[in-house]
Amino acid sequence: MEQQELFQPRDTFHPKWYIFKNLEIGRLYASLPWQELSKCLPDQYEGGKGAPRWLSNKGMFGLMFLKHYLNISDKKLIERFNTDWSLQLFCGKVLGNDQQIRDKNLPSKVRSYIADHTDLNEVQSVLLTHWKGNIDNTHALFMDATCYESYVRFPTDIKLLWEANKCIYEKLLFKLCKITATKRPRNKYLNQKRKQFTYDRLRRKSYKKGKVRKRSLLYLLEKGLGHLQALLNSQPDIQLTNQQYSYIRTIKKVLQQQRYLFETSGAKVKNRIVSLYKPYLRPIVRGKENKPVEFGMKAHMLQTGGITYFDTMSFNAFNECKRLKISTVKHKQLFGQINQLGADAIYPTNENRRYITSKHIFTNFARKGVNKLNTAEKALQSQINKIRATHLEGSFGNHKNHYGLRKIKARGEQNERVWVFFGVMAANALAMANKKESPPSKIAA
Repeated sequence: MEQQELFQPRDTFHPKWYIFKNLEIGRLYASLPWQELSKCLPDQYEGGKGAPRWLSNKGMFGLMFLKHYLNISDKKLIERFNTDWSLQLFCGKVLGNDQQIRDKNLPSKVRSYIADHTDLNEVQSVLLTHWKGNIDNTHALFMDATCYESYVRFPTDIKLLWEANKCIYEKLLFKLCKITATKRPRNKYLNQKRKQFTYDRLRRKSYKKGKVRKRSLLYLLEKGLGHLQALLNSQPDIQLTNQQYSYIRTIKKVLQQQRYLFETSGAKVKNRIVSLYKPYLRPIVRGKENKPVEFGMKAHMLQTGGITYFDTMSFNAFNECKRLKISTVKHKQLFGQINQLGADAIYPTNENRRYITSKHIFTNFARKGVNKLNTAEKALQSQINKIRATHLEGSFGNHKNHYGLRKIKARGEQNERVWVFFGVMAANALAMANKKESPPSKIAA
């Protein structure tokens, strides 16, 4: 069905356009480089099979910004989009009176499409290049790392092994036996299921009981994989999906890792799997008092003039202090020379100190040796410390509390990256939109 355009964004004589551009969402719209963003996705394919796309390249980017600006679920976003002309105008497509988007998974599909067809580094470069003319104090760079947690239950070995057993027996073995009219092989799954429920209800789970439970689950999982393989060998017509093959590969790796941990006292495993459905997640040791370990994506963040952007994102743990040189080079390519740098106590290694000394960069690092700071240098160092602790670290809480980054609910490694990326960029876009309303703070160059 061809979509009706009630009015166009370029129609500046329409009364609704004047209402829109004076709203906060209108200022957000004006702060984004739509033409350059649209070029980051391939041109829309015309003449293909199926229904036409609801949204253009501009509309898909707009939907991602709206998702985090409004901080609502995908389902509520579509409900709002169907009834709010300002959201439709933001995405460049106004629905007719008899039209509505019925696909509640459209934001998820758009997220996957962007993850598969665009380079987030290119999108970030486009946005920062568009904004840099209005960013103050670009000579000062602040950096720190944070973790954007995934929406998963807190993992334990017993929970992981039980999930693997449920997947093998209930989702694969029993279903395939029913489809092929094959008798189920003898197993202790139902008995172990009752024991697992009893264990889960225990208020105090001793080490001895946990070890007994783990031994039983390892044995059950190994037997289940053997039964499944025997069934596949006897029924060559069975065709498993790519997702089912992925689950089996992950479960085999879980069995290998957990058996090694069970049999080897004090052992550690590299690339340890903590989630069956998100096998790319790794434990990120943060050392915080209330949360020593987090499970999600670790990001090294840079900030200048109140605008936060990404140096790198990884689901594997890394030492952020080794990113200092690369971060300064990236900042120089985007914004020019650096005169001041602010970072926490993990960054001032001897190697980093030699580098910043060679580049004549003033930092908030504690001075080594007998040379002391004069009064002006102490004041500047105090100002850098204050801005780093308030603006940079405060932006992490702002992203997580107000832009949907508290728990990342996207499925898939690349989809989680897109989710986090647009959450941070939506915060930046709103900051740039509201920049004229507050005077900029100055840092001495």
